[in-house]
Amino acid sequence: MNPARFLKWLYPGMRVKRWFFSAIAGVLLFGIGSSLLPVEGRLWLRLFSLMLVVSGLFAIVVGLVGVVRSLLEVVVPADRQNLVELVFQRRHLEKGPRIVAIGGGTGLSTILQGLKQYTTNITAIVTVADDGGSSGRLRQEFDMIPPGDIRNCLVALADTEPLMQRLFQYRFAEDSALKGHNFGNLFITAMTKITGDFERAIQASSKVLAIRGRVVPSTNTKVRLVAEHDDGSVTVGETKISSATAAIRRVYLEPSGCQPTAEVLEAIRSANAIIFGPGSLFTSIIPNLLVDKMVDAIVQSKALKVYICNVMTQHRETNAYRASDHLRALVAHTNPGIVQVCVVNTGTVPPALLDKYREEGAFPVEADVEQIRGMGYQVLAHDVVSTEDYVRHDADQVAKLIIQLIVGSRARPTGSR
Repeated sequence: MNPARFLKWLYPGMRVKRWFFSAIAGVLLFGIGSSLLPVEGRLWLRLFSLMLVVSGLFAIVVGLVGVVRSLLEVVVPADRQNLVELVFQRRHLEKGPRIVAIGGGTGLSTILQGLKQYTTNITAIVTVADDGGSSGRLRQEFDMIPPGDIRNCLVALADTEPLMQRLFQYRFAEDSALKGHNFGNLFITAMTKITGDFERAIQASSKVLAIRGRVVPSTNTKVRLVAEHDDGSVTVGETKISSATAAIRRVYLEPSGCQPTAEVLEAIRSANAIIFGPGSLFTSIIPNLLVDKMVDAIVQSKALKVYICNVMTQHRETNAYRASDHLRALVAHTNPGIVQVCVVNTGTVPPALLDKYREEGAFPVEADVEQIRGMGYQVLAHDVVSTEDYVRHDADQVAKLIIQLIVGSRARPTGSR
């Protein structure tokens, strides 16, 4: 140890010296008392020796606790009163299952919020085909991978102060050059320029938010999503595809031949479970699987493969789609072995919310369980809907189901069929 560096502990204001010397004094008292105990003599001498031993132990404990608390006030001031719980939680989550979640948009970030309560071994593989809003503007202006979906996943996995999460999600609304931009997007863009690499920028952002897990792009190639419609027309760009009126026959990426990162392939190979969705079928989930080698890696993986079907249809993109139609489209773009279990919702949506979504052309997805079973897949039908303000998946409920599937529980959840 560098002596000069060690002496800094003795500088004024470090709030360590008193506790350090208390522990040293305790060691001395304990040593003196222990040396006197075996000596035969008067009772008062033996009692005095015992008092020295007890006092020494007490001083050692007080000194060590004082040093630890003094250091924690600097390192983790908010959690020093719950150190045991904090350590237990971290160690417990580190032993959790290795889960790969594939998708993008709001759906993926919602599920991540539930999964992070069970494990920190999460890898979110996120689509990079977004070309709308703040992400689209940054993509075009700085010739970079769009950061929006990745930012949402980073915030979902964050284990930091709520204020920091709100900061990353803050969107400038004033009439200025920043109008419509999201602070998190700008932060990732700036980090990309500083580090010179998008992946390093994500890693740096992950440290700032202290996320439970990691977030990686499905590819580092700047790709565009293209849709071929039933009427033969072609639409280029995720935003335009979402607003196109003709039904989608298939989607593909340009340029073709884009490769996944080594980190993506390694996460898939070592996963205990691979989860698809929920989220926009053609613009959030499938684009990840169109990256070369992705499907082969997933099919060859020994992980449990689960598709979480959407609760509501998406106007124009999945009009009138039942759960089996979602799964059929996913398989048609990939491989029949891409999925083993399909999670479908059996819960109901309040009439007030139904009316709201009906105005947007969205309706509950029919859980046609027998059709899916007829396709050769296992079905987990359960009430997994949350209807507080919007129709979303219940993150906690879905996470519980996923964990039950991973550990191989044979007890079927209450309400499933």
